[in-house]
Amino acid sequence: MNWDALLDETLWINIAIVVGITLVSYLVLRAILGIVTRRLSKLATHSKTHFLGIAAELLARTSHLLILAFSLLIALKTVELPARWESTMSHGWFIALAFQLALWMDTGVRLWMESLSRDGKARNPVTTTIIGIMIRIVVWTMMLLSILANLGVDITAMVASLGVGGIAIALAVQTLLSDVFASLSIGVDKPFEIGDFVVFGEVAGTIEHIGLKTTRIRALSGEQVVVANADLLRQIVHNYKRMATRRIVFKFGIAYHTPTEKVKAVAALVKRIIEGIEIARFDRAHFLAFDDSQLTFEVVYIMQVSDYNQYMDTQQEINLALLEGVRELDVQFAFPVRRVEFIGGSFPEVTVAGLPQETPDQGASPPQPPRDAQPTA
Repeated sequence: MNWDALLDETLWINIAIVVGITLVSYLVLRAILGIVTRRLSKLATHSKTHFLGIAAELLARTSHLLILAFSLLIALKTVELPARWESTMSHGWFIALAFQLALWMDTGVRLWMESLSRDGKARNPVTTTIIGIMIRIVVWTMMLLSILANLGVDITAMVASLGVGGIAIALAVQTLLSDVFASLSIGVDKPFEIGDFVVFGEVAGTIEHIGLKTTRIRALSGEQVVVANADLLRQIVHNYKRMATRRIVFKFGIAYHTPTEKVKAVAALVKRIIEGIEIARFDRAHFLAFDDSQLTFEVVYIMQVSDYNQYMDTQQEINLALLEGVRELDVQFAFPVRRVEFIGGSFPEVTVAGLPQETPDQGASPPQPPRDAQPTA
């Protein structure tokens, strides 16, 4: 060991300079970072800008160890170092910067996941978790590969082998992956969410859970329906939870012998009834067609609320008012009528209690006494 080098006064002066500049730089960087973070937080609070709040959170979660590393690298620039040390410092700058960028991106992903569940419930927690994990894996993988490439490691073979392995795994679990990507599509596009009432095919129920592979629906009849995410997205899904209004069409009929003036009065009666209901908007009421045994009316109105129970209450109110109003107009509702016309031939035999009913023969003579009977004097 070269003890003379350790006793060199210049070496200790350089070490003292590096230590001093490192401490000063560390304190200055932390102070600047704190001031900027506080200013961004105040601006985000006053302007209610979500981006400024995220930027403030990212700066607040900056690694102090990496700040110290940056301070040391700054201090090393003030002294003369051998060429080998200069190359090492350049690698150190890149590694520290790559780690800090990866930490900021990881923090951004975490903040995004927290923002989705800030109201106490994530709309699709499984999909949010999957997307967050995938993004974080990509971030840290790219950081590791970039550091290895900066250090002179050949990463071509590593990337190629990762690609081949990924293809093989994808082919082996392609059914599972199709459902996983369908789950991600549901989470990103949001055709429905937990709590929505949906109808597709013969299934009608409320979404209970959106999982990695399947979606679970509580049917109206009480049982739980489990359907694969990929199969679910291939169908036409009716989401009634997002229905703002409801268009209602119903028909009724009156008797054929109703006069024309009263037919017009029935249409006006329907309009007056519906316009008197606050949550219903009248659209039209027309004498539609001459059907079997009735003159058919078609009525259309728009419910201003989507609740099904309120719709049924409104329809009942309309029906009761229509029943009362039609009776006041002395108009009869139609009922099925069938007429049979008999032409030619003879009437069928009429039976009573299963026995043929005897009819007297109009051309028959009164009964005669027996031949051997003698008249009396």
